[in-house]
Amino acid sequence: MAHPAACLFDLDGLLLDTEPLHAQAWQMAAQHFGCPLSSAQLMALRGRRRLDCTKTVRTWILENGGEDPGSDQLLAVRQPVAEALLIHAQPTRGAKQLVDTCGALGIPIALATSSSRQAVALKAAPHPWLEQIRTRVHGDDPELGAGKPAPDVFLLAARRLGVDPGACWAFEDSPAGAHSAMAAGCRVFVVPPAQMDSAELAAAYPPGIHLLNHLGEVELS
Repeated sequence: MAHPAACLFDLDGLLLDTEPLHAQAWQMAAQHFGCPLSSAQLMALRGRRRLDCTKTVRTWILENGGEDPGSDQLLAVRQPVAEALLIHAQPTRGAKQLVDTCGALGIPIALATSSSRQAVALKAAPHPWLEQIRTRVHGDDPELGAGKPAPDVFLLAARRLGVDPGACWAFEDSPAGAHSAMAAGCRVFVVPPAQMDSAELAAAYPPGIHLLNHLGEVELS
């Protein structure tokens, strides 16, 4: 197949192995307010913006019989845990190789992430290879409308690169991100969480995605 017009990358769980760390931080914060989270609830948070996750966790705390801690109090518990963990996140298998290959082939690339600009800077600091991805859409981007699973983040990333989103390859790991990229019209490649079985994958992800075991399987040349 011909090269894509551009490659659009998620960050958390896709290029960097951060999702278990995010899950740990959300779990600790929710438990602090008396609401342990199930694996299904943690999966539902994956790929979404921090404030969207905060609203969801507050709802779960209320449904569990607790008092709403408010966003500020919930994040006051979560953020120090997350920041201490995320600086240790490692690249996923094949991530650096794929980004380097895009650069070598002259394929435009962009980051399409739910993470804030500050959070991306924190996580990316130990990984100079991520500096190749200069075009970025963050979760707190002033031009961004709705977060994932809405298509806005991928549409905005494609627009900033000056390419048709339908000619882009989007790379994701989360169900929310896969739905977002599919709704934007991209060709969607997904590296799903290893613990998901075939029935869970079929239920969580949109039809038409291309499943990968890791990013090293992507062939561009």
